[in-house]
Amino acid sequence: MHWIDPACLPEVEGTFERFIPNPHGEVDGFIMKPDGRTAILVHTPPHLESELTRYLSSGDAVRVRGLRPRRADLLAAVAITSSGGRQIIDEGPEPDRKRPKLKHQPMAAEGSVRVSLFGPKGELRGALLSDGVVLRIGPKEAERAAPLLAPGAKVAARGDGAETRHGRVIEVLEIGPGLHALKPVKKPKPKGKPKPDAEARAA
Repeated sequence: MHWIDPACLPEVEGTFERFIPNPHGEVDGFIMKPDGRTAILVHTPPHLESELTRYLSSGDAVRVRGLRPRRADLLAAVAITSSGGRQIIDEGPEPDRKRPKLKHQPMAAEGSVRVSLFGPKGELRGALLSDGVVLRIGPKEAERAAPLLAPGAKVAARGDGAETRHGRVIEVLEIGPGLHALKPVKKPKPKGKPKPDAEARAA
C-alpha cells in the first residue's frame, strides 16, 4: 500500500494514449496527453497492470493523482481514475505475482524520440520513439546517453528485444545517432594489473 493519501495530491486530467512495456513485457507506465499540453509519461508499478489494461483504452479520458519529480517530465501515479469512474490505487504487489514469458531476440531500431522515459524517482530510463518502439536502458547508461534520449533527438539502438501485446521493446546494448555509429552502453571494464608471474616473465 502506498503511504501517501491520494486525496492530498493534485489531479491531472488528460487523454490516455498507450501503455509502455518494460523489458520483461510488463506495463510500468502509460502515455497521457493533458489538455493543451504535450504528451507526458505516467509511471505505474507493474503490479497494477491487470487493472490498468482492463479499464483503460486508447482515447479514454483519464485522471491521475501522483508525484512529480523535480528533474523529469513525469507523473509517478498513486491513483488513476478511468473514464468510467473506476479508481485504481497502488495497494502493493501480490505475493504470488508472476512475470509474463517472452521470447527475446536481437532487435534494432532507428528513429526520433517522442517522449523520454523515466523511473519513478525521475531517473532517465529510455525513450519512446515516434514509431512506437520502446527503448529501455539502465539509469547509469542512460545518463551517459542522455542527449540521444531527449525528445526530438535522432537515435538508433540494438539490443535484446521482444514483441509484447503493447508494442516492441528493446533492452538497449548499443546506442548511437545512427545504426552505422553504435557504441556499447556499458563501459569496458578496466584491465587489472598483470599477475606477479606474468610480470616476471615480461622482465
